[in-house]
Amino acid sequence: MSLFRNLFKEGARRDVITLFHSPSNAASMRAHTLLKQTAAAASSTATQDQASDHSKDSKVDREFDLDVQEAPPTSDQLHNILAFLGPSSLGSAVKDATSLEDAEKKFRASETSFVRPITVDWENGKAVVGDSESEILKLVRALEK
Repeated sequence: MSLFRNLFKEGARRDVITLFHSPSNAASMRAHTLLKQTAAAASSTATQDQASDHSKDSKVDREFDLDVQEAPPTSDQLHNILAFLGPSSLGSAVKDATSLEDAEKKFRASETSFVRPITVDWENGKAVVGDSESEILKLVRALEK
């Protein structure tokens, strides 16, 4: 049985990247498109013939699952995201937040204070606010390590 799992990679654990997304937000749509394309490219290159030239393909070799959430994060998820971002980026994740406590208070008062898009790698403890292609790809490429 394990031979088949290894052969078909059914038992392999894949990292999950979560995008907190708002379809009405142009930056969120760009981040969503980039992540979908990157996930598809990683998946397709993982199954292509090894002798093929993949130089023009994305340099992301590790497959990952994309979890797109239109709902705001839970309070535990928010706490983790803020910890991943660090104190200097709190205001970019929750509008006008000046501290961790302030961010959590503003979020509890109004979930719309949570800024989208935010891309989160839960396994490696990293998050990116916004649609910066270079920052999102850096987060995804870190999955390979």
